[in-house]
Amino acid sequence: MTNPYLEYGISDAVWRMGEEAYEEARPAVQRIERIREFNQLRVLRAFRNARISDSHFTQQTGYGYDDIGREKIEAMYAEVFGAESALVRIQISAGTQAIAMCLYGILRPGDELLSVTGTPYDSLLSAIGGPEYPSDAGSLYDFGVRYRAVSLLEDGSPDIPAITSAVTDKTKMIYIQKSQGYSGRRALLRQDLVAIFRAVREKNPSTVLFVDNCYGEFTEEEEPCALGADLCAGSLIKNPGAGICPSGGYIAGRRDLVEKAASRGTAPGLAGHVGPSLGFSRTIAQGLFLAPHITAECLKGAVFAAALFSRAGYVTAPDPLAVRGDIVQSLTFTSPEQVVSFCQMIQASSPVDSFVSPEPWDMPGYDSEVVMAAGTFIQGASVELSADGPIKPPFIAYMQGGLVYEQVKLATMQAVEKMGVARL
Repeated sequence: MTNPYLEYGISDAVWRMGEEAYEEARPAVQRIERIREFNQLRVLRAFRNARISDSHFTQQTGYGYDDIGREKIEAMYAEVFGAESALVRIQISAGTQAIAMCLYGILRPGDELLSVTGTPYDSLLSAIGGPEYPSDAGSLYDFGVRYRAVSLLEDGSPDIPAITSAVTDKTKMIYIQKSQGYSGRRALLRQDLVAIFRAVREKNPSTVLFVDNCYGEFTEEEEPCALGADLCAGSLIKNPGAGICPSGGYIAGRRDLVEKAASRGTAPGLAGHVGPSLGFSRTIAQGLFLAPHITAECLKGAVFAAALFSRAGYVTAPDPLAVRGDIVQSLTFTSPEQVVSFCQMIQASSPVDSFVSPEPWDMPGYDSEVVMAAGTFIQGASVELSADGPIKPPFIAYMQGGLVYEQVKLATMQAVEKMGVARL
């Protein structure tokens, strides 16, 4: 076969390396495609059970009372996520917002929030607060909610004995971050979640089990609530929106808990009764329908990147054949220049702003310069191909997303070509 990437500047040597990488990753790709098939059928079943019609895609405005399209979508989300109820709203503009709604809706003064996956990411820490995170914006700490964290084990597994020891009568909620996010650890998998749920239930059955599901949707055959979580939340500009939702978020879980979270998004007494679909019901429904397929494209791209850069001698996490619980792929380079070069090639291979060359900058909230690449149709949509990394040791770039596998393949081969890895 002739190298089809010549017009993009990919040499025969790098193209052959890519073909070898794909063959190495084929077992992982086949596993991803089996999961995609299972999840696609599961989503289709929810559409059929909800008896979705074109009449459910009309535009609703104002308060949004009795928005039938919104109600149908929320019924489908509840079924797909193994939950009693769901809240799906275009007005939720970030995953952190959906997560904060859950925290503020359920926790009360004197309660304790226990993170069992180590320290959460920066934006959520601002909402949690504490003496080391001073703020006058009304953090949980300001309202008398206390927070502790249990670290993961060195291999990224939950420390079950430490979790069991940490749970007390005051532990109102367990916070679990499924994705690796911007850290070096692996994403949690089905068996990890089940082990945490079992340990907490045995120690304090009334504790709310809450999973931050961002980046993790449709990577496995079951979502957290189907495994025993009380609540999970995420963003529609990540996996479940399939790259077509312009904004939005979801919360799924026990009916009473979803109601409390909804009350923090609107007001007590209004809860989920208000919030019009504004004509986005069709887009949100179509995003859910496409989500298993798009998530599989993201995963196949991540697997290819891992195999390609492993062959080039770089540390990748997860490994090419590893079972995956999210769509994030980390690549460890040897210099800041290589982090920048990688992100520039991601940008250059994008359908939007391909002519832009990202450079490191002092991003608020970070202790070093950060370089970010995202030539996306939806601003900040990390289900679309994007990458970023702090310019400090160990020089890790985090890649996520990819609406089509071929774009990820091209971008990563261009990065290898530019950095001269194939000639080492």
